Amino acid sequence: MTSRNGILAGGNFIIDHVKLIDAWPEQDMLAFISSETSSNGGGPYNVLKDLAAMGVSYPLAAVGLVGRDSNGDWILRDCESAGIDITQLQQTDAAPTSYTDAMTVSGSGRRTFFHQLGTNALLGEAHFDFSRTGAKIFHLGYLMLLSEMDRLLPDGRTVASRVLEGAQRAGLITTLDLVSSSNPQFREITAASLPYTDYLIVNEIEAGNATGIDLKGSPPDLEKIQAAARQLLDAGVRREVVIHFEAGAVVVEKGGSVHHQSSLQLPPNFIAGATGSGDAFAAGYLHGTHEESPIAERLRLAVCTAAICLTHPTPSQGLRPVNECLELAAQFGFRH
Repeated sequence: MTSRNGILAGGNFIIDHVKLIDAWPEQDMLAFISSETSSNGGGPYNVLKDLAAMGVSYPLAAVGLVGRDSNGDWILRDCESAGIDITQLQQTDAAPTSYTDAMTVSGSGRRTFFHQLGTNALLGEAHFDFSRTGAKIFHLGYLMLLSEMDRLLPDGRTVASRVLEGAQRAGLITTLDLVSSSNPQFREITAASLPYTDYLIVNEIEAGNATGIDLKGSPPDLEKIQAAARQLLDAGVRREVVIHFEAGAVVVEKGGSVHHQSSLQLPPNFIAGATGSGDAFAAGYLHGTHEESPIAERLRLAVCTAAICLTHPTPSQGLRPVNECLELAAQFGFRH
């Protein structure tokens, strides 16, 4: 067992402004905002907040870039209040803090997003110093939403791949997450980082975009999902490919072993919102990985953390201590 301890998460730090509106207006017309809230957003930010809410006993630390503005100050205070080390969460005057205005129609629940890339677009290799951390795991996310990190270099590498390589050289386990996007260079950007990724944790849309295999459909085609995971392992992922979807998750190990886990059988009206559920799954799986739990236990916790996230419209306020998350399995059982 390594003497390293804790999880360092880097990449997107976003503040989400969620506004509830009466209707979606026609062009040039007006809609009324009935309420608004702010919350954490972005893969590493969500994962760290989730792990803090789960009551993990090891250190949590952030690495990223926020603006020298009220949103940036809000993120720093929020992380500090959750016990997250912000030593490497830097501020800059070069751009505003990344934020998303999420407009939600009260009657239908339909959402429309307006995103400011802001400081996340500037985050680069110089902002990561792995000599300053004793963490065991480095989690990076999201590729396709980090302009400088996604930049393809003349040798076919990306800046993100160099950062992941630096983490591995420093002795950290590397985990990677993507964002579901239609980036025309999705496959190239992803492929550059795979040889420097120990654990790839993605949903079926991202796995499909990275491999060219159509994984959408209900019920899920587990054979196709396994084939996509094997393709990503062949492309360089060093230990495991984890693909999660509404009905459950599949893990394929480098040695060929395959593990399945169905999601929970949730009752009607259980879901208050799905924002952040994929990151909550990742948080559960990362916790099990950090604790070196068997894969079956990691998957069981991950589908439970994803489920409990659904109890609140924000990404992390639904999360509870690990034992409370696992109690959902006994309460509701798993899908067949």
